[in-house]
Amino acid sequence: MPIKSDRWITRMAEEYKMIEPFSEARVRENKISFGVSSYGYDMRIADEFKIFTNINSDIIDPKNFSETLFADVKADSILIPPNSFALARTVEYFRIPRNILTICLGKSTYARCGIIVNVTPFEPEWEGYATLEVSNTTPLPAKIYANEGIAQLIFLQSDEQCEVSYKDKKGKYQAQTDITLPKI
Repeated sequence: MPIKSDRWITRMAEEYKMIEPFSEARVRENKISFGVSSYGYDMRIADEFKIFTNINSDIIDPKNFSETLFADVKADSILIPPNSFALARTVEYFRIPRNILTICLGKSTYARCGIIVNVTPFEPEWEGYATLEVSNTTPLPAKIYANEGIAQLIFLQSDEQCEVSYKDKKGKYQAQTDITLPKI
């Protein structure tokens, strides 16, 4: 599985609408960078967040996850409480080709501040806005900026099509448009 270059990513984004909106250039301009990189794509976080709160003293149960565990916020930036997390979605909508697997890694700018983005794959033929979990591992509030870079995708291409894609499996997170809570 070779890692794909910036030229390949740009071609796939243009021909197959793999990433929309797509930024062919790396954007910095006093922002946490986003756009195409040497062997990946730095995606942005949207301005819609679900900030974890323990106000209801509930239990975290992935089989029965309660919406009441979050406060919904729409803003240009948020503060994630100490030792807590927020869910958000990407600005970009992704359409992953059948012979591609991506790996999502947090950006080092945030990691150096103790802010971690969950590492997750985007499977072949998955599409949608990605729901991301952003953790604040510090004892202080952590600021996250909307519409700026949050994580990088690395694209791995197989020399053959997968036998069963995420779309074939009718994956539970296929074509998600909002921040999506855990599903069973």
